[in-house]
Amino acid sequence: MTCPNRDGTLGTRGCIFCSNGGSGDFAIPCRDSVTEQIDQAIAFVNSHGKYTGDKYIAYFQSFTNTYAPVQKLRTLYTEAIRHPKTVLLSIGTRPDCFSEDIYTLLEQCSLIKPVWIELGLQTIHEKTASIIRRGYALSVFEQCVKELRTRGLAVIVHIILGLPGETEHDILQTIQYLNTLDIQGIKFQLLHVLKGTDLAALLPDLSIYTQEEYIRLLLKCIAHLSPDIVIHRLTGDGPRDLLLAPKWSLNKRNVLNSISHALKEQDIYQGKYFNL
Repeated sequence: MTCPNRDGTLGTRGCIFCSNGGSGDFAIPCRDSVTEQIDQAIAFVNSHGKYTGDKYIAYFQSFTNTYAPVQKLRTLYTEAIRHPKTVLLSIGTRPDCFSEDIYTLLEQCSLIKPVWIELGLQTIHEKTASIIRRGYALSVFEQCVKELRTRGLAVIVHIILGLPGETEHDILQTIQYLNTLDIQGIKFQLLHVLKGTDLAALLPDLSIYTQEEYIRLLLKCIAHLSPDIVIHRLTGDGPRDLLLAPKWSLNKRNVLNSISHALKEQDIYQGKYFNL
């Protein structure tokens, strides 16, 4: 699928940080059927020793995965959810790309296997949202979360740490806001500057976190986050051939080990400073 930020509805160049892969740079090529993509992905993670179990999440990640006619979505989702090794369907999308028919379809899918909806919020601040060309208001996000939860669908929210102009205070405000919502999960993403994105042109003027700065801020977010919200991701890594900054993020094992060490050393745990 494409995205309203790319097909001319809202714009043609996407969000300023979004690569040509639509934030799905590690995905199996979509020229194959959904079943073939799942089988290839399973073979890949098994061959690299990343996972050797037999239960998998079918994740529609690249671009906006509710941005299509409902019948097309039904065909794709059904094929993924019927795969014998998938135990759950996860759909990455935007909150402004839903309809009543799509909500109904997702609810029907959830009767077969659990469904997660992953929403790219990134920030609650409208000034930042304008800079990154997000293209929808916070009220749209709120209404979407309400509609999804009415139907019993789990909501996972993506936020980015290090967006242009955002302070630590701004980021913690986003955390405090999410604590007040009925969401089930969060994914923390480090801002990556990738080749071919409009963000790359701003790189000389960007303040890019060092690894130590990122971990310090991440720990504050974790400490202020409600213990009822599941953390699905602590950081992220960009493709080596596309990543301009920060280069330290390429060593993901080191980053994760450093986060784990800092949590223990500083006695930080999720919800330590949580207070509604």
